[in-house]
Amino acid sequence: MLPSHFASSAGVPIPPWLILPFALLLLLIAVMPLAAPRLRHLWEHYYPQVAIGLGLLVAGYYVLRIPAGTTVLLHTAHEYFSFIVLIGSLFVIAGGIHINVRGESTPLENVVFLAVGAVVANFIGTTGASMVMIRPWIRMNKIRISSFHIVFFIFVVSNVGGALTPIGDPPLFLGYLRGVPFFWLMEHVLFQWLVTLVLLLAAFYLLDRRSFRHMPAPLQHEVAAEPETWRFDGFVNVLFLLAVIAAVFLPERFFLRESVMIGAAVASYFLTPRGVHQQNAFTFGPIKEVAFLFLGIFATMMPALGYLEQHGAEFGFDRPLQYYFAAGSLSAVLDNAPTYVNFLQLALATAAAENPLPFAGLSGPAAVRVLLDHQPGFVVAVSLGAVFFGAMTYIGNGPNFMVKSIAHEARVHCPSFFGYVLRYSLPILLPIIAFTGWLFL
Repeated sequence: MLPSHFASSAGVPIPPWLILPFALLLLLIAVMPLAAPRLRHLWEHYYPQVAIGLGLLVAGYYVLRIPAGTTVLLHTAHEYFSFIVLIGSLFVIAGGIHINVRGESTPLENVVFLAVGAVVANFIGTTGASMVMIRPWIRMNKIRISSFHIVFFIFVVSNVGGALTPIGDPPLFLGYLRGVPFFWLMEHVLFQWLVTLVLLLAAFYLLDRRSFRHMPAPLQHEVAAEPETWRFDGFVNVLFLLAVIAAVFLPERFFLRESVMIGAAVASYFLTPRGVHQQNAFTFGPIKEVAFLFLGIFATMMPALGYLEQHGAEFGFDRPLQYYFAAGSLSAVLDNAPTYVNFLQLALATAAAENPLPFAGLSGPAAVRVLLDHQPGFVVAVSLGAVFFGAMTYIGNGPNFMVKSIAHEARVHCPSFFGYVLRYSLPILLPIIAFTGWLFL
């Protein structure tokens, strides 16, 4: 990967107003899906133009007014391409896998299912795992499916589960592109991940056990007596998933990594039986939305990153716990991927201001590697904050709303935006992830 250089390397101050397109785009992404139907319809129709327009505004300024602007723009385009190829290939391949479940699950079986989903999320991403597993989850709990089943699926499979690898959650892959080694997180956050996951699963088990006990006795006996049957369709796509995972480790020259991923996705799409795609209600709509919005995010994010490089030390963040809660708070209400990148840059600026000698003359992946050696707690805090707090609201992470939409189509009751936060996130999720932060950071 080419090293990332920001405008400040050319000695040109980043004007604060240039960050406004980035803030506006994130605000629109957060608010418009919750707006009145008419406004929401306008957003759904014109979001590509809005994202591209704001991105072009910033890109034009960089090309015309910043000496190194064209170089920054090319590096950003390369990073965006690598990012969207991984997300898109996992999306397409996961859409060719269908799990068919018959029978009803007990609370213990549900806990096992969620735990498996948390592990799987690290190999096919939280988006892929959510898409593959939400429909079986609904079917196996069809007699007593409730809103908390959907909420805890979002907590565990769509967010917390994917904290161990760059494939697991989009912000972590951006960290990988910026120099965080693939297995670094697994070595440094495994215990934090396990504690958080166990606490969430324990909370879910208590709720689900109470729900199960409130069922009429004949139904309880029916659930216990009826064995579950599973059928796995689209097995060939497991091979394509392995190809994508292997491609992450390929050399970055000549777009070899991205070419393998694209090839795996194209082969998956054409070799998957049409019936599997129909059962999954597969369309390219979600990945199209992600592609356009992140094109705008990557372009408009450049001034924010440059400004943080120039002024990050002024924020006064010098403890990992501060990064954990600050990155987490923004990840809860904004998309967690750009939040991660900005706080990673803030951590770099802070560490370089405190101890400039190791960072002298370094930028991009080289600087990140020095940060990992001197302040690993900063990177752990930003990573866990971005991933864990992304579950606090429907808008914190991309899969959250997708799961809600699929559940709604299946006529499963889901809490409203504020119901989700007030009934589940604040009383259950927040104390657990706050405890994790206090205990380990």
